Amino acid sequence: MKDRIEKNIELKAPISRVWRALTDHREFGEWFLVKLDGPFVPGQVSRGYITYPGYEHIEWQVTVQKMEPEQLFSFTWHPYAIDPKIDYSKEIPTTVEFRLKEIPGGTLLSLTESGFDRVPSDRRFDAFRMNEGGWEEQMKNIEAHVARRP
Repeated sequence: MKDRIEKNIELKAPISRVWRALTDHREFGEWFLVKLDGPFVPGQVSRGYITYPGYEHIEWQVTVQKMEPEQLFSFTWHPYAIDPKIDYSKEIPTTVEFRLKEIPGGTLLSLTESGFDRVPSDRRFDAFRMNEGGWEEQMKNIEAHVARRP
């Protein structure tokens, strides 16, 4: 099994638009389907609840790592941490990075989630599989979001 998930998408929107969709907590919540408590701040925890039907009871929590304007947005989290009976806080989180690059006609958005080799072996496969599919959907979601809200 691979240690990382990598996705790339060419968005027909300027970097400034994609950056706003990634880092404004309200916009992020619209396409990612999560209701966040407040703005993203490097070094701080961001909390909220998933709004995807059937998962509304799941708390969403990440620790924002970097916000390098119009270049890099990153956070750490516990992948596929959906069982409310499990304390995931003892696990080493994975790192999610969104990188932006200007291309003719828009922005190349590159996503990497790494660190799956440190996810406990009893849930590593499911965490990787679910996030692989989840990121596929999220890339489509952000594409539709920036097209719908210029």
